[in-house]
Amino acid sequence: MRKNSIKNTRINEAVRQELSHIIQQEIKDPRLSPMTSVTRAEVAPDLKTCKVYISVLGSGEALADTLRALENAAGFIRHQLAVSVNLRTTPELRFLPDTSIAYGVEMSRKIDDVIRADEAAAAARGEENGGGADLEAEEADAEDAEDDFDEDEPEDSADNEDNEDFASEDDTDEQEDSRA
Repeated sequence: MRKNSIKNTRINEAVRQELSHIIQQEIKDPRLSPMTSVTRAEVAPDLKTCKVYISVLGSGEALADTLRALENAAGFIRHQLAVSVNLRTTPELRFLPDTSIAYGVEMSRKIDDVIRADEAAAAARGEENGGGADLEAEEADAEDAEDDFDEDEPEDSADNEDNEDFASEDDTDEQEDSRA
């Protein structure tokens, strides 16, 4: 079975859902954060190992405690997984922190900071230039330039030349027909 096959994708999703259920409903470890979620499960094509990516809402300490609790309960979780998911072999579970959500939040915060800085810089430039009056003048100049461009362009000059060529060819054909 290949890593990205449809069968492997279905197994990954079934294992992820079942692990999420087991972690939320059946483990009673106080170190386990109540806001723990299984974001992804990657079962190897030979079904021997499974990487389980865990995300915890809270601090890094809560994530570390949750990962320790899951490592200690790995045998129990694997047994429950074997009971609920019918696989040839039950994979050995490795719990890893999923930092993609935290990374996404950090990137979103950075983007928001850059947007606020750009807006502040634009507001400062607008105040220096008279509150945006120059911007309106630049837009009016751009519209005038477009109008001037349209006036300079001759309309249908190419069409007239093409029509003259066709007319001269038609006249030549008629003259040859009359001679024959």
